[in-house]
Amino acid sequence: MPHFDEFYANKLRGGLGVTDAESVLDLRGASRERAEASIQDMLERSRFGTRKSVAVRLDPPPEGGGETLFQPIGRALLEAKKRGWIDRLQTLPAQDGLGFYVVLAGKPDQKA
Repeated sequence: MPHFDEFYANKLRGGLGVTDAESVLDLRGASRERAEASIQDMLERSRFGTRKSVAVRLDPPPEGGGETLFQPIGRALLEAKKRGWIDRLQTLPAQDGLGFYVVLAGKPDQKA
């Protein structure tokens, strides 16, 4: 069997999903306000904890189309990534449904 770099081996295996995450934040069925509050709470708490992976699950689009939480939650997570609160952010693989795989950065090391 040929040897692949870890990056390419992960591409062949597929994206990281719900089974790879240390915890799951299930926002299926949540209102937009509740979902946004849950994401903010998770992000705020992560700043004082250890590095952790979380699968964020969202409802699929309703039959016939319509708005989902994907964009507003995605924007909040992207903003947190820009702030350095998230180390890794990607969508869940198709078999896991709509959502994100997030690696929270955790509390920064206090070296001085």
